[in-house]
Amino acid sequence: MSTQPLKFVTLLGSLRKGSYNAMIARTLPKLAPEGITIEALPSIGDIPLYDADVQQESGFPASIEKIAEQIRQADGVIIVTPEYNYSVPGGLKNAIDWLSRLADQPLAGKPVLIQTSSMGAIGGARCQYHLRQILVFLDAMVMNKPEFMGGVIQSKVDSQLGEVIEQATLDHLAGQLSAFSDYTRRVKK
Repeated sequence: MSTQPLKFVTLLGSLRKGSYNAMIARTLPKLAPEGITIEALPSIGDIPLYDADVQQESGFPASIEKIAEQIRQADGVIIVTPEYNYSVPGGLKNAIDWLSRLADQPLAGKPVLIQTSSMGAIGGARCQYHLRQILVFLDAMVMNKPEFMGGVIQSKVDSQLGEVIEQATLDHLAGQLSAFSDYTRRVKK
């Protein structure tokens, strides 16, 4: 496989200050294979609720334009999100709804990696499956496996450091990033 440098961006589906998923996203750059950089996208917290009337009258929010451009410039996107009520958090779905309306689709043909985690045992599996369905419509190239569904995530992080500390989880995330790097290089050919 090529060793061409790649740049990934993380899209965080949580707004919570002490988010476990934010801790995962902050840990990823340290786990990236050689030649891979990982940068966080801006928060989705200031994006207004999608409204076609607002879009027609005012255009796209500057935050969406910025996120879209950073996605376009990246080689791949890593979505790190919790599960809310058996599905995708509203803020993340809202951001995707705005992004989906752009003429130059930032997620079309883009390699995407999904990581979910929760305090429950199954680690956001239902959210992950719903998110995959949403991304099909946008023609995103979602990597199927290996998956990361971090169950009982609160026992695998250090809340003071704000990062993942459990070695098995770190190893799993590093392996998934390596697989995503290979997948991205294959998709970009």
